[in-house]
Amino acid sequence: MIRYLLLILFIVLVIFATRALRRPGQGGSRPSGQQPGRSDDNDEAMMLACAHCGLHLPRNEVLPGKAGVYCSEAHRAAAEARDGSA
Repeated sequence: MIRYLLLILFIVLVIFATRALRRPGQGGSRPSGQQPGRSDDNDEAMMLACAHCGLHLPRNEVLPGKAGVYCSEAHRAAAEARDGSA
C-alpha cells in the first residue's frame, strides 16, 4: 500500500516539475537585476490609466498633466479645471 502512495507522490512531483519548466518567462533566463515582465525595449508598451476616466493607454500615447496622465486634452483640461475650482 505504501509503495502505491509513494509512486503516486512521485508522479505528481514529476508533473509539477515539468509544468514549472515549461512556463514561458520563468526560470533562469532572466538577468538578475531585471523585474519580471519588464524590459527597456517594452517601455512604450507599458499601460497607464487616465487620471480622469481610468482608460488604459500605452505609455507613449498619454498626455501628462498636473495630477497624472490623461487620455485626451479634454480630460486633462476637465481635471485641471476641477482641481482649480476647489
